[in-house]
Amino acid sequence: MLPSIQEAGIELTAHQVETWPDAKATVVSPDHWRSTDRTAFSLPPLERSVPVCRALARAWLDGQQIQGEDTRYLILLTLSELVTNAIQHSGALRITCRLRRSAQQVHIEVHDGGGTPWAPRRRYPDHGQESGRGLELVAKSCQEWGRRTEADNGCTVWATVSLTTCAPVGRLPQP
Repeated sequence: MLPSIQEAGIELTAHQVETWPDAKATVVSPDHWRSTDRTAFSLPPLERSVPVCRALARAWLDGQQIQGEDTRYLILLTLSELVTNAIQHSGALRITCRLRRSAQQVHIEVHDGGGTPWAPRRRYPDHGQESGRGLELVAKSCQEWGRRTEADNGCTVWATVSLTTCAPVGRLPQP
């Protein structure tokens, strides 16, 4: 199981999320992530938080000098899926995203802060259904993934992406 990452990181308000990218300069300096192998950011559960979360993760990836397009794509896709699920399915007032780099992997966590007893699970939707594929996509694309219930009754969903082998952009490994 992935250990919990505890740093506070950046906390964005609803106003900052709604005015992004104009708010970016007031939130984080350009070299903020160059010297740290981990980051955390907390956002309100707004649909607009998903692209803001991706922008923050992209900046961290730049600071970590993670340049491989396939790797970056998979990290951002995974983060987007997990954040979207937390926003859509929890009653949380905040969503916290955590990224941590080790020598060979990037660990991704999204914590929803509770609000409902909902526990994420993989679903196997029919071809005609427009939703329900997020965790299936994460499970097929990442080295490993899982979830845990936290002391605040929230749920943390995590995934691990390899820095050495990734699925090609636009194509996912077959089951």
